[in-house]
Amino acid sequence: MRTTPAMRQLVAETQLSASDFILPMFVADGIEAPREIPSMPGQYQHTVDSLKKKVHEVLEAGVRCVDLFGVPRAEDKDATGSVAWDPEGILNRGVAALREEFGDDVLVMADTCLDEFTDHGHCGALSADRFGRTVVDNDATLPLYRAMAVAQAEAGAHIVSPSGMMDGQILAIREALDSAGFTDVAIMAYSAKYASAFFGPFRDAVGSSLQGDRRTYQQDPANIRESLLEVELDIEEGADFVMVKPALPYLDVLSEVAQVSPVPVAAYQVSGEYAMIQAAGQNGWVDLDRVMMESLVAIKRAGADQILTYFAEDAARALARA
Repeated sequence: MRTTPAMRQLVAETQLSASDFILPMFVADGIEAPREIPSMPGQYQHTVDSLKKKVHEVLEAGVRCVDLFGVPRAEDKDATGSVAWDPEGILNRGVAALREEFGDDVLVMADTCLDEFTDHGHCGALSADRFGRTVVDNDATLPLYRAMAVAQAEAGAHIVSPSGMMDGQILAIREALDSAGFTDVAIMAYSAKYASAFFGPFRDAVGSSLQGDRRTYQQDPANIRESLLEVELDIEEGADFVMVKPALPYLDVLSEVAQVSPVPVAAYQVSGEYAMIQAAGQNGWVDLDRVMMESLVAIKRAGADQILTYFAEDAARALARA
């Protein structure tokens, strides 16, 4: 049963397809040309024009969904991240440009979180708790997410992806979208998003202003039942997809979620996972292409229906050559 490539493919229990992949991408304000992200070789902060050009290449490779993150100019950041719902904000301009260019041929997903847009780098509004400590104010943040999601839908997003881990964010966004007439815009919920050190290179990618960490609102890496509860709550609130993030260090969580979820389950192979494979491959320590594909097979085998990965285009082309 293992004698030839054809035989192994015939009996393979897990099959990858380009349609499984979602490519995270970055569009930045105030740059004249695409700018490579040093800690993420091969990934760029794009201009609107270079973004469209790259998505044409991605579509030609067979990837039909991109997840767009905005990188505003430093001077446009403020305490609430208000540029996030400005129609002329960089993320909304990027979404609109892709929807105009590709229509429904490419699914445009928008990151629905304020961390790129706030001057403090947190995922929501800040306030003082009863002990005088500065904390992220969950309930004060929900109206901001509502405004952001509606602005993304108005720009043309097919899918919004709340990643801030605020309690009640899915219900708040679903109600806002429906009230604004966007009943057909889907929600991919970052339901089991851990307070992970694997996010490090991403902070470079978006020019994060974060000081400190997000352990008070992202999941504790020691826990799994807590994440299963978050998944259940997000589904009850109207999530169309749920997500586990990161992917490889949390395959056990992904497997458990996939067994209980009635909606599609995504997993995000995050920047740190990507950067480690790239670094080891470029140093000749591992076969980059084989490790790339093996890592993606592992994520799919654990139960992911969709995989957000910076390898999306490369992996799709590798599958086409196989």
